[in-house]
Amino acid sequence: MGPSLYWWAKETHKGTPVVVKMENPNNWSMVELESPSEDDFLYSNDGVSKGGRNRNAKQLTWVILLKAHKAAGCLTSIGAAFLSLAAIVRRRVVAGKTDSTDKSSGENLTVKSRFYSCIKALLWLSLVLLGFEIVAYFKGWHFEASDLQLQHLYTLASGFAVKDVFDLLYSKWVMIRVEYLAPPLQFLANVCILLFLIQSLDRLILCLGCFWIKLRKIKPIPKTGALDLESGDGDAYFPMVLVQIPMCNEKEVYQQSIGAVCNLDWPKDKLLIQVLDDSDDLTTQMLIRDEVNQWHQNGVNIIYRHRVIREGYKAGNLKSAMNCSYVKDYEFVAIFDADFQPNPDFLKRTVPHFKGNEELGLVQARWSFVNKDENLLTRLQLINLAFHFEVEQQVNGIFLNFFGFNGTAGVWRIKALEESGGWLERTTVEDMDIAVRAHLHGWKFIFLNDVECQCELPESYEAYRKQQHRWHSGPMQLFRLCFPAIIKAKIKLWKKANLIFLFFLLRKLILPFYSFTLFCIILPMTMFIPEASLPSWVICYVPATMSFLNILPAPKSFPFIVPYLLFENTMSVTKFNAMISGLFQLGSAYEWVVTKKTGRSSEGDLVSLVEKSPPPQRGTSEPNLEELKEEIAQKVKASKKKKHNRIYTKELALAFLLLTAAVRSLLSAQGVHFYFLLFQGISFLLVGFDLIGEQVM
Repeated sequence: MGPSLYWWAKETHKGTPVVVKMENPNNWSMVELESPSEDDFLYSNDGVSKGGRNRNAKQLTWVILLKAHKAAGCLTSIGAAFLSLAAIVRRRVVAGKTDSTDKSSGENLTVKSRFYSCIKALLWLSLVLLGFEIVAYFKGWHFEASDLQLQHLYTLASGFAVKDVFDLLYSKWVMIRVEYLAPPLQFLANVCILLFLIQSLDRLILCLGCFWIKLRKIKPIPKTGALDLESGDGDAYFPMVLVQIPMCNEKEVYQQSIGAVCNLDWPKDKLLIQVLDDSDDLTTQMLIRDEVNQWHQNGVNIIYRHRVIREGYKAGNLKSAMNCSYVKDYEFVAIFDADFQPNPDFLKRTVPHFKGNEELGLVQARWSFVNKDENLLTRLQLINLAFHFEVEQQVNGIFLNFFGFNGTAGVWRIKALEESGGWLERTTVEDMDIAVRAHLHGWKFIFLNDVECQCELPESYEAYRKQQHRWHSGPMQLFRLCFPAIIKAKIKLWKKANLIFLFFLLRKLILPFYSFTLFCIILPMTMFIPEASLPSWVICYVPATMSFLNILPAPKSFPFIVPYLLFENTMSVTKFNAMISGLFQLGSAYEWVVTKKTGRSSEGDLVSLVEKSPPPQRGTSEPNLEELKEEIAQKVKASKKKKHNRIYTKELALAFLLLTAAVRSLLSAQGVHFYFLLFQGISFLLVGFDLIGEQVM
């Protein structure tokens, strides 16, 4: 007999298989024997190696039943997940905690209610129109892509097509759409598409610039040699450096940031650390002051400053600290927010860039994140921030010597701060404010992509939303205030154009405007006014390409490219609202809300702080301080129990608007539009019920 055609059956099987012995479905057992493949059941005897086992039909049936049982188990798990999700949503609805009751959100309640009312009006209008369109559909008014031509619509709406009162009304509605509603909607859509393409081109140019930097291996190199950094001889460059740590009621992270800064590798006689505490909680003040005293007793040159009146928020805090008489003895100032932990060599890798470069005003380091894999929200934030540092900051630093100061993890030349007017309390983005004014005075900036400083990402949607509101309202405030100064500044014309058109208008105003208007308003409206349309490449291909470019600096995040695209459109509601608040000087634009920290990078710090025994050299006030520590620990535990996930009404209203438009798109057989509206609506729904990020209730 010739050789078997099933040659692969001769291979030795690997694994730990089982033989299933069953008398009936309720009485069965499993015995480990060898490792046959599923194909062993499918071939004849000549296809099985000598010594192999033949399988009868009964055994094959039971194996199939086992696989069916496994599939049923997967379906059961999915069903349980949906039931759990429904239970969570039910608890949120019963609790009734909405963003409208959150007075600490930083948003003007009057403006927020008006914005929400407009979205609700659109939602109710879309529901009415959907009902109208469904009735028309079943009465024979079928609009597909080939039907949406002006001449054909006139034919459909003519008297020959009118059979009853409803047909007469619908034909009039079609004519109103064609003559009055579609033209302005299409014009607005075309404007947004143009802005979208311009912004996409800007993003593409930035990516090409980053690629060129990587290809040519371009990076800032200090004029100070490596030997000067490592040696302790007289040739080493160790100027006087002031380090500032501004904080406010951040008891979760104060200990780790102070500890990291106190371990900076720099001569003690050339370093002074200022802990600038704006806390209004007495126990937090006591804990921070005690931490500073401990480091001071260990020989660190560190002082504690507390302001009784918290004017100007962070800018006022920094301004007050810079007015101290001893600051004149220092040449540079490094700033770290309360959750930032610089490496010991941070100053040795940043300060040398100033030597021999008198035009250099700022050296900015990159952020890294200790909790980037904590949940889906932190993973999506990582994509945005990786692109910001890897592409935007690096490209602008290399080619323009200008970028927005990130507010922390940077070293300033004190002379540059003073010549630029110092810290001003006029906006909530004091970091961007001082960077723009320094640029107008001719100072240059350097961004170091290879110097990282650890920090923490917001883990809850509530904290992230407040942060984004401040980050997007402040630039519009600043643009209004800085525009006259930019026009009058004695800098080159191309630098003025870059500031006005690229830095402010394109990246701070146009981006949130078209993102919200195009994908959350115009797109659903075109479903009900199909005579105005958006091409498929605007809905699908260009956004997908831009998301791909955004995700390149964080390659491990590629599995999240679709959630990232949907979430960015979802966040456009908050960013658009913040942009409008800042542009028109609404009350919420001037509110500073400290981003909530969890101290994720130092879990157990608070416990160790409470359990820490007092050193013998402490005074008699130590027992009272220990009582305060126990009290603050109890307050932290109690605050965790009081936290709630909220329902976000604007996001929910937009979710139902988009889902309503998705149903309408089915009537016109618009495939790409339907899927985009469906998944975008689901994204808004998840965010509206606060199902993304930290779950506390």
